[in-house]
Amino acid sequence: MISQRWLRIIPVALVMYTISYVDRTNVSLALDPKISSMMHDLLMDDRMKGEAAGIFFLGYVLLQMAGGHLAGKWSAKKLVSLCLIFWGACAVACGLAKTFHQFEIARFLLGVSESCVFPATLVLLAHWFPSAERARASAFWNLCQPLAVAASAPITGWLLGAYGWQTMLILEGALPFIWLPIWWFFIADRPRDAKWISDGEKNFLETTLEREAALLEPPIKIPFWQRLARWEILVMIAMNFLHNSAAYGCMAFFTDGLKSKNFSPVEYGWLFAAPYVVTAIVMVLNSWHSDKTGERRGHVALVYTLSGVSLILSVLTREHFWLSYAFMCLAIPGPFAALAPFWAIPTETLPRNVFGPVIGLVNSLGNIGGFAGPYIVGWLKTEYHSTAIPFNALGIGMLVAAALAFLLPKSARIIHPKLKSN
Repeated sequence: MISQRWLRIIPVALVMYTISYVDRTNVSLALDPKISSMMHDLLMDDRMKGEAAGIFFLGYVLLQMAGGHLAGKWSAKKLVSLCLIFWGACAVACGLAKTFHQFEIARFLLGVSESCVFPATLVLLAHWFPSAERARASAFWNLCQPLAVAASAPITGWLLGAYGWQTMLILEGALPFIWLPIWWFFIADRPRDAKWISDGEKNFLETTLEREAALLEPPIKIPFWQRLARWEILVMIAMNFLHNSAAYGCMAFFTDGLKSKNFSPVEYGWLFAAPYVVTAIVMVLNSWHSDKTGERRGHVALVYTLSGVSLILSVLTREHFWLSYAFMCLAIPGPFAALAPFWAIPTETLPRNVFGPVIGLVNSLGNIGGFAGPYIVGWLKTEYHSTAIPFNALGIGMLVAAALAFLLPKSARIIHPKLKSN
């Protein structure tokens, strides 16, 4: 029987983060001049396009560490509720922009508004799912990233064709306000706060999570900031930077490869969505096997390698449209499929009062890659009139990230025979 935790926490968190991801990906289609007038209306070139797509992440880095700390010390539920209000307002403001600079400001503030959500949700999951379930819980939640694209891209393409980019951004930007009451009434910060699970499961979870936290505490008291001075955190930041550079650099300029064909806006949406359907499948399989074996680093390196090699091959075969497109379908899953085992590592190797801020620190600095990737691809494309050079660079970056994965600490697997799982 499936535990109530999997039916209440995961779906509500998944939809919540799916909405946030729609707000950061719909701009990729809106910025395509073949299906939208946005670049023309805001007087943008390819360099400005990359800047507009990436500036979200300069705001996104600001409150990550504070978000992880607040979620652990205060309340992940309340923190995310506040974020839903502010990012909904900023997402709607993006659709109301009349100039490039107005749009940039709205996108930057949208990033700030969403910056607490990722670390807060990871802390929430760590309060509900012991280590033997954590990669799967994280993967099911992170399915929002490919599902947001796969589900929304055809709709976004249709809205662009029927109503234009401004109406599309306003309608999709209002979704957080709809989901806020559902988040508030369904989510509880910890098992002890929930009225919908049995006392037996509640006590078991609290005991299990406390025991796991105790095993990670050092034998002597170490100052908080000294706990953050660990070399593996620098490795995780570098990996996350390369990961986000590839994920968002490809996303912002993926439709450039579709321009050789006369596709309609809806066809653009479906072709944009297909790689993210593949991504969802790879994410589930990779996280399931990672939890089954208790191994994290190899599962990260494997999908990074698949992504890097496939991205380079998509460039080498670009004269053959469908073959190149097939390689892109294999290149895009890597950064996303690595998320679950990657983020399981700090929750399984760091003390409880540290992993929240560490997640925020790694995610904030690593997400500078979300700005750097689109910006560098846009700049190099303007210089060389092709995405071949920047896509090759992103592919090499993923191979470097795969090698760095083996510098991370191994997770200590803790077996709980009676653990209720999905």
